[in-house]
Amino acid sequence: MNTKFISFVIILFVAVGSSYCQVDHDEKEKRKKYEVSKSEDEWKSILSPEEFDVLRNKGTEYAFTGEYYLFKEKGIYTCAGCGNELFDSKTKYNSGSGWPSFYRPIKGSAIDIEIDRSFGTVREEILCSRCGGHLGHVFNDGPKPTGLRYCVNSISLDFKKK
Repeated sequence: MNTKFISFVIILFVAVGSSYCQVDHDEKEKRKKYEVSKSEDEWKSILSPEEFDVLRNKGTEYAFTGEYYLFKEKGIYTCAGCGNELFDSKTKYNSGSGWPSFYRPIKGSAIDIEIDRSFGTVREEILCSRCGGHLGHVFNDGPKPTGLRYCVNSISLDFKKK
């Protein structure tokens, strides 16, 4: 192969990779400062290892295994990290996805949405607006009236019975 062509491809690869990393760095710099802010050690001291993995490391629990997947009590779902009220049981429905699903948050300011580019996809990640804990993702395949499905990890939730 032509040496100039190979050099061009290498330079292009490095340039694209560098700009990608810069965009990622810039996005992190713009991230919101949360009302509840703790060090990694502080979070580890108050969360179980499973809660820490999901809420702080953006992990996920296995489908159909979460405590609140088929849960039908009436009340309010709160963030397991900080107690922020997130979803009312009136908006919960069985989406068949394997995770608790809601068609709207308790109020618009209860959650934040960020773009998630992990695993080669582009999704909308939902975060607790008070502590930044990872809750799950929102999709455009939910029921009326919103058409949205807030797909949430049970482990990221607590529940307050009405």
